[in-house]
Amino acid sequence: MNENQDMRILYEPEDNLILVVDDTTTNLEIVFYILTNVGFKVITENDGEKAIKQVESRLPDLILLDVMMPGIDGFETCKKLKNNSETCDIPIIFMTANSDTDSKVKGLNIGAVDYITKPFHEEELLARIKTHLQLRNLTKTLEKRVVERTAALSRALKDLQESQLQLVQTEKMSALGQLVAGVAHEINNPVGFIHGNLGHASVYFQDMINVIDLYQHHYPNPVPEIEEEIAAIDLKYMLADLPNLISSMKEGVQRIRDISTSLRTFSRADSDRKFYCNIHDGIDSTIMILKHRLKASEARPDIQVIRNYDILPELECFIGQLNQVFMNLLANAIDALEESNLGLTYMEIEANPNQILIQTTLTEDKNYILIRIKDNGIGMSADVQQKIFDYLFTTKPVGQGTGLGLSIARQIVVEKHGGTLEVNSSIGQGSEFIIKLPI
Repeated sequence: MNENQDMRILYEPEDNLILVVDDTTTNLEIVFYILTNVGFKVITENDGEKAIKQVESRLPDLILLDVMMPGIDGFETCKKLKNNSETCDIPIIFMTANSDTDSKVKGLNIGAVDYITKPFHEEELLARIKTHLQLRNLTKTLEKRVVERTAALSRALKDLQESQLQLVQTEKMSALGQLVAGVAHEINNPVGFIHGNLGHASVYFQDMINVIDLYQHHYPNPVPEIEEEIAAIDLKYMLADLPNLISSMKEGVQRIRDISTSLRTFSRADSDRKFYCNIHDGIDSTIMILKHRLKASEARPDIQVIRNYDILPELECFIGQLNQVFMNLLANAIDALEESNLGLTYMEIEANPNQILIQTTLTEDKNYILIRIKDNGIGMSADVQQKIFDYLFTTKPVGQGTGLGLSIARQIVVEKHGGTLEVNSSIGQGSEFIIKLPI
């Protein structure tokens, strides 16, 4: 767009309304004729009070204002218009027969943009009006462009932040998936070997016990050396305890297998497409991984996890990413509980146990799954709740929080699954995060 085209856009007489205020009818008629003759829309008033009421009902693009008028003069009228936020930006040009410098300075100081001296010269009048309308419209155009550019920059910043979150999330899940695949590969083979052999060992031990029972039945009086060895090893206790030892080993191996399975479930590499999954399996696998943080320590009893699961249909989702949401919310709940324990004794905490309630339900219309994760920790202020999902916002000390966790969680729930993630909290009453996912 060249300069002339730009000026035509900024200045078209028929698009501009001018208010002329003068107590002399002849002056009003002259100015009205000059302005309407070149295409301006013109309204006239003969005193300041009427002019102010006219402006309040219909905003002009420019005002020609006589200085000397009965009632409130032009200076007072100008002050009132400039003190009103809705009319303060309208350019005002004073019309006066008095050309002394003091009057001009006074008018300019209270907000006028120019002066026109009576009697009018038509070319000068139109030139000054045209100049100030162009400046006025240029200002409007610039303001609009600034608003548009600001909005565009805000959108670009939001898109960039979402892209960064996506990259962080993808890299995190990819690294975790590779780690888990390696760990599972290293663990599964020996664990499978031990698990399988324990079954055979149990059978072999039982056969050996049967043989020993037969010897004791048919040879109840062994030689003294055998009797001494039986007493030394406490054979009766060993035979009774051996099945318990094997059973404990089986439980330990099964626990390792459960952890391995939970890790694979948690970090399932499903970024390419959605799968139908049981949400409860994802939550349970996350709890299993966090179990070491839930156990009792010297400073506090264990954190109670209360699961209140409804009967839910399988959900088509990115289960690995949803597990990341569960991990973040549960880890934050544990952090909040540990922070609320500061300064309390073991017995005080035991009297009011740390709890995390996980509740799943279907909405009444059966179209959504609700997952509520609630703790009885320190809670959050209203101000923190407003910012909790913001990019890079964290309440944790430097080095302990990135400010990405809840931003990523919200993006996964909202952008990836079309759901919502909300928080309800108050200081001293704990926090509740509510995930709503469409079925």
